[in-house]
Amino acid sequence: MKDDDILISNSGSVYNIKVRGRANFEYAVPLRHFSNCMSSSIELICIEASECTFMDSTFMGVLAMIGMKAKKFRAIVEIHCMAPQVRALLKGLGVDKLFTFCDENGGITVESWHNVLPQKKSALETAETVSEAHKTLVEADDSNAEKFKEVIKFADADIENLKKNQN
Repeated sequence: MKDDDILISNSGSVYNIKVRGRANFEYAVPLRHFSNCMSSSIELICIEASECTFMDSTFMGVLAMIGMKAKKFRAIVEIHCMAPQVRALLKGLGVDKLFTFCDENGGITVESWHNVLPQKKSALETAETVSEAHKTLVEADDSNAEKFKEVIKFADADIENLKKNQN
């Protein structure tokens, strides 16, 4: 993963997120931070995905977090230029309904893109992201419960072990 594979910018109540390459659990940590900081002042989130070639379940779970939180605030989440095979992954988990898909980039031309990746991610923060993302996928669609029960169990055990080792 390169430092500029996840970029974000905002102008007032509109946020733009650019995703490049293979979006995986490492990419998910900074987007989880974004999700946790979302407020009712956000009206639109545009995700530019023309250069995204794959998403793992953790990344899709964090996208679902963003989509579900946006719905609470009555904000819109648009995903622009997503490859059909990547969109099929979201549909397969039943979370595609949280987003509006657009074939064009919607005029997303932002000069203030910046790197949102934290310089140093802790193992605990990564494990917490994996757990929360998969729990969100289950919340978004009950049929995901069986698919991800072992991932959630493993991530939660990892969190407990990491917390014990911190003390």
